[in-house]
Amino acid sequence: MSDFPLPLAFVTRIKNDEFIDADALMVAMESDTPSSIRLNPLKSKSNLPINSPISWCSNAFLLKHRPSYVRDPLFHAGAYYPQEAGSMFLETVLNQLTIKEFPKILDLCAAPGGKSTLIASWLNGKGLLVSNEVVHGRSKILKENMVKWGAENTFVSNNDPSDFAALKSYFDVVVVDAPCSGEGMFRKDPASRAHWSEENVANCVVRQKKIISDIWECVQPEGYLIYSTCTLNRFENEDNIQWAADELEADIVPISIGDFKEGREGIGCYAFPNLLETEGFFIAVLQKKHADGESFSSKKNYKSDVTIVKDLSPITDLGLDSNALYYQWKEYVFTAAIQFIEDVKLLHSHLRLSKMGTEIGQYSRKGIIPNEAMALSPKIQKNQWQQLDVSLEQALSYLKGETFSLDGKKGYALICYQNEPLGWVNHLGNRFNNLYPKDWRIRMRLD
Repeated sequence: MSDFPLPLAFVTRIKNDEFIDADALMVAMESDTPSSIRLNPLKSKSNLPINSPISWCSNAFLLKHRPSYVRDPLFHAGAYYPQEAGSMFLETVLNQLTIKEFPKILDLCAAPGGKSTLIASWLNGKGLLVSNEVVHGRSKILKENMVKWGAENTFVSNNDPSDFAALKSYFDVVVVDAPCSGEGMFRKDPASRAHWSEENVANCVVRQKKIISDIWECVQPEGYLIYSTCTLNRFENEDNIQWAADELEADIVPISIGDFKEGREGIGCYAFPNLLETEGFFIAVLQKKHADGESFSSKKNYKSDVTIVKDLSPITDLGLDSNALYYQWKEYVFTAAIQFIEDVKLLHSHLRLSKMGTEIGQYSRKGIIPNEAMALSPKIQKNQWQQLDVSLEQALSYLKGETFSLDGKKGYALICYQNEPLGWVNHLGNRFNNLYPKDWRIRMRLD
């Protein structure tokens, strides 16, 4: 039994809601929380305690028990991502929609990165994904997770939804995992019960409507807005979707629900912890009927100081593909494996981007200083670099930012665990400089 009881007003509401099996739900909310992960198809498999596959998402599994992710170097290498199983239904929804081969997708409220890493795998290198988070601190965590995932056609921005107004009719799909009252997480995060109130639910409804309104014009004609929450009430879910359909003249798209429960009035669908090995989750889809006027993509009235790299000799010296497209901004060089050359400049000119494709490194007088993102990119030619394979103890020490005795030659080298790169060191012959990003380092005690 949790130290935080379910809010009385919440219990009263669900007991009066014929849509919800209140007694079964309350029992489930006091049970053990299931753990689930998605494997990164671009990287190594992991030795996790897998119990069973998740039927609505590829490379996704329920675990027998929750391991200590922070003690697993392959977690830090981006080999898998712990994600709540219900939210993985996003993949099933994407597979049901008519989306062109090279789409432009925006994950508007993306931190810490669960849905963005899922979308990146679903894109499989085609099109582009902008993962946005308005809160600066959370945006840094989002960037870290997206860099570790290693998909080159991904960008990370730190913008308010209203900042996207200039990108009118630009995105084929906008995913809005809206901030909500969190009723579906009462089991996983019992302390959240203490923060719940009917007033907070009402405030969330207002905020969610504003987010949808602010971002709607960014959706292409015939494009989609996928809306989700981790709450269970109709006010933040079905009522908001019906409001958007009426206010924005959008179509509510029916989706096949599989193991999920169809929403009220047939709008969207739910995962309930008393019905599935999930927390509470709601998802629905809106489709734009027509254009809102001239789209931004038809105009060329933007400026950007991002340039295409023409001298590829420093790039090829790093063992990278000379046929790829490389960009430079200030002293930084990066690649974005996308099919839209102008989009890099366009996005950079309108958004606060912290990740633009895969950052290769930084120009210096001695050549390019390699970036952590290049170490974690699945496309890196590892045989071009000195690889230093380390033990579990050494890998964790490296991830804490420590140094230790390690044989090797002078120069940049990849620290690898079970053949999966973790990051760079600059080997000095008898010692090395640890180049693992300071903000990413393990700070908790591991003994």
